Amino acid sequence: MHFFSTVAAAAALAGLVNADAYVAAAGPLVQVSAFKDGPTKAGMYVYVPTKKADKAPIIVAIHYCTGTAQKYFSGSNYASLADTHGFIVIYPNSPSSGGCWDVASTGSLTHGKGGDSETIVNMVKYAVTNYGGDADRVFATGSSSGAMMTNVLAGAYPDVFRAGSVYSGVPDGCFYVSGATTGMATPGWSNSCANGQNIKTAQAWGDLVRSYYPGYNGTYPKMQIFHGTADNTLDYPNLAEQMKEWSNVFGISFTKNVTGTPQSGYTQMVYGDGTKLVGYSAQGVGHTVPIHESMDLSWFGIA
Repeated sequence: MHFFSTVAAAAALAGLVNADAYVAAAGPLVQVSAFKDGPTKAGMYVYVPTKKADKAPIIVAIHYCTGTAQKYFSGSNYASLADTHGFIVIYPNSPSSGGCWDVASTGSLTHGKGGDSETIVNMVKYAVTNYGGDADRVFATGSSSGAMMTNVLAGAYPDVFRAGSVYSGVPDGCFYVSGATTGMATPGWSNSCANGQNIKTAQAWGDLVRSYYPGYNGTYPKMQIFHGTADNTLDYPNLAEQMKEWSNVFGISFTKNVTGTPQSGYTQMVYGDGTKLVGYSAQGVGHTVPIHESMDLSWFGIA
């Protein structure tokens, strides 16, 4: 299975379907041409509402393969919700020719070692300095390749992000490819991971996450993870592997399933007391699960 034989058709719609009724933002998406703080050439786009909160929360909304910052802006409700709640939204734009994110190289997976992940972190720092963003309230979300990057950011930069919401991704480190090359259409690719065949113990996944920021002893971002049972691009077993990974990082166990939550056909999987890790299995949903922006804001503690 090659990336674009399976992703191009499905992921092109990933950011264009959301569970909440779409509402256009009051203002435009702005390219931040002054941002030059690499290390990669990912572009920074930002939405700052007219009525921005003092010390505004920051949401990093990360597009899918074949997508762009503009597509994720126009295909989701984060910006319109920013008009209501006063937070800042950063929309990174992938530097790869196919629009995918580097979630496979040692640099991007590891704290302070480069890659797209460090470029996105530098965008957050830019927003704190130049737009009045609150460094203590930074969150990440994304679909497909953007979901993968959300997991990568949570693992490599837990000191930056407070929570993540993942739509149809894979575990942090699942796509690792030795010597992966950035700037290509597909910056590293793992058939076994995409097919849901990278099966590890919870301890092994947790150890992998911890290895990406050696010596870090602080807390990790709380995680909310969505996946469809009919996903044939990043297959459904990746949900279980993500839940195993983060449950080990948090040191918590599965507690219960809640059917019909947040809607018919979905099952909520609660770990611990549900404040650090929850999963959502979407029956019959393919790649990717529609964005549930209102749930994201609640998970982030913004609304």
